[in-house]
Amino acid sequence: MVSCPEPCEILDTRRLEMDSAKLGISLNSAQLDKFCLYYRELVCRNSTMNLTTVTGWDDVVETHFLDSLSVAGALPSEARAARNFIDIGAGAGFPGIPMKIAFPELCGTLVDATARKVEFLSDMVAALELTDMGVRHSRAETQAHCESIREGFDLALARAVAPMPVLAELTLPFCKVGGLVALHKTAAAADEIAAAHRAIETMGGVIRDIIRTGGDNKVLVVIDKIRSTPANYPRRPGIPSKRPLLGLATSQEQTR
Repeated sequence: MVSCPEPCEILDTRRLEMDSAKLGISLNSAQLDKFCLYYRELVCRNSTMNLTTVTGWDDVVETHFLDSLSVAGALPSEARAARNFIDIGAGAGFPGIPMKIAFPELCGTLVDATARKVEFLSDMVAALELTDMGVRHSRAETQAHCESIREGFDLALARAVAPMPVLAELTLPFCKVGGLVALHKTAAAADEIAAAHRAIETMGGVIRDIIRTGGDNKVLVVIDKIRSTPANYPRRPGIPSKRPLLGLATSQEQTR
């Protein structure tokens, strides 16, 4: 069991600050303090909640914080004008919470289906004083049919929560036409990405770019939302995983 870092323990934030700057993100002292608090709470709660497999400060900075922020460094320039984002399958809060700390002007929404993780996320939003940050306890398949948020986001994010065809069906319905979806994947997922074209096209998207981030093993799949998602998608909870949309989309799927 990993013990909680002492509040008085000084964490070296220089790498986080410098590597964030390489991504075009300037973090001030208050933001760095929030990352430190986030780390302490993450490691402390991890002993009973299994939030992360890495717990050392340097490892969390690289694996979670910088990897989450790589979204901002990799996205096209027009995405910097995004006003809101949604993080699907947020888990311990990656990439959504680091994005909100770095860009406090953004309105954010975190979605997760696990009650204990939602409790952790809500506690973090309060402890870090993240205003305009909502947390929803629900499956993405259900939330995507809520009129108040369906196709309401400039940016939809997800990090390693499902195979690409499933991720496309779970994220694109939240993204407004003209918005972007950014999905974290490993470079080894090339076949998985290729298999997702039917799901992406059916949901109204098209792959814009696949960008290497954070070393040779990680990529960010950037998808443009070019038309509205058909009303019957996503399908019922569990169906996207059990029967993923593979291959090429039919015209009927794209329009019904």
